[in-house]
Amino acid sequence: MLPHHNIFLIGPMGAGKTTVGRRLARALGLPFVDSDHEIEARTGVEIPYIFEREGEAGFRLRERQTIADLAQRQGLVMATGGGAVITPENRTTLAQNGMVVYLHASVDQQLSRTRHSRHRPLLQNAPDRRAVLRQLLSQREPLYREIADLTLITDHRSSRHVAREAENFIKAHLLRV
Repeated sequence: MLPHHNIFLIGPMGAGKTTVGRRLARALGLPFVDSDHEIEARTGVEIPYIFEREGEAGFRLRERQTIADLAQRQGLVMATGGGAVITPENRTTLAQNGMVVYLHASVDQQLSRTRHSRHRPLLQNAPDRRAVLRQLLSQREPLYREIADLTLITDHRSSRHVAREAENFIKAHLLRV
């Protein structure tokens, strides 16, 4: 339906970017890609392994290149990793190549949604997951808001509801352009 427009989902881990992104892509008739999954496909290893071998800096370099490559496509919905916005080049790339939707989730919601995950390197060995999530959100929240065209609260809302709200906004916005 929107073949020349990209939609980028940003927000903290556990906000529902991948789940909402899949639903939104289906509703808009666009392909969906998750930048973290793309990094894993390109490297052949999982993200925790990249963090272990190359550190966060090595991962962020891979993430920057992957986002730059994917953003050059036209007509896709992309979910980014929670920390993608800390790299200034990523913020510029996303803001200049599509509509940015910030999915906001409270620390309580993030804690609930990530409690069983073994795939979150920044939480892997954290003795106090709540403190880590609180710190990450306080650092990243201004960066999410800086580039967001739309902010949606995801706490206590189904992915179906959030995706429908995003779809309605996107369609209304793009009809005005």
